[in-house]
Amino acid sequence: MGSPPKPPRRPSTFATFTATLYIFFGTLFFAGSAVVLGWLPARRKIMLWLARRWARGLMLSAGARLSATFEAPLDSTKRYVLLANHQSYMDIPALLPVVPVKVRFAAKRSLFRIPIFGWSLLVGGFIPIDRDDKSKAGQAFQQAASLLADGESVLFFPEGTRSHDGRLGPFARGGFLVALKSGLPIVPVGLRGLRDVQPRGRFAVSPGPVVAAFGTPIDPAAYGVRRREELMRDVRAKIAELADLERSEEAGTSEAPAAIDPAGASV
Repeated sequence: MGSPPKPPRRPSTFATFTATLYIFFGTLFFAGSAVVLGWLPARRKIMLWLARRWARGLMLSAGARLSATFEAPLDSTKRYVLLANHQSYMDIPALLPVVPVKVRFAAKRSLFRIPIFGWSLLVGGFIPIDRDDKSKAGQAFQQAASLLADGESVLFFPEGTRSHDGRLGPFARGGFLVALKSGLPIVPVGLRGLRDVQPRGRFAVSPGPVVAAFGTPIDPAAYGVRRREELMRDVRAKIAELADLERSEEAGTSEAPAAIDPAGASV
């Protein structure tokens, strides 16, 4: 059992101002560059490089002091299914600079409709998740499978939405099914400090330390499909430990569609 949620730190006017400026001008620059360079043959490598630079800049502009820990080294030449807790719209910017593998994230489809920024997500090969149309879940599943086949790793937020109270919510099944079908290891990831930087429902930003803690990869083949629920419980418990979070009283799974979970980066 993790620590109970703490009240967020007091916001900083300066950090809020600099982060807001960067979100507009920094995003315009990096997303615009991605769209312009998206026709190049090496676009996937370029898109990831641009996304990581954009993300690091956003964390710096918010005064977030980012660090990462690893229980075991991750091989940059291998593929993984990464599953992380979801507390802030800054979760993806916190992960992009420190994930040591080629990775694409699942994000809610509405982000893909934002001019320039959304176009850069499409060009970059990120996975749109449509929460309102479950019939499209299979498309997201197929895109994730295609990325894995092409040598990329994928990352899901199995809670599906940002935490309301700082506790770890129930998990949807999709990311686990991707791992079981592909046979690739699951890497539990615990994010700490982002709820202090900018919790859900608050515009203001509070500078402070942020830690991305990567757990030891878990082999889904050791569980198999019949023990899927046990796999989900074990991964959820590990993420809670890494993130130092209490788990909600609800069961470990939600009623998300079985094909893939609505595990995007909700903002």
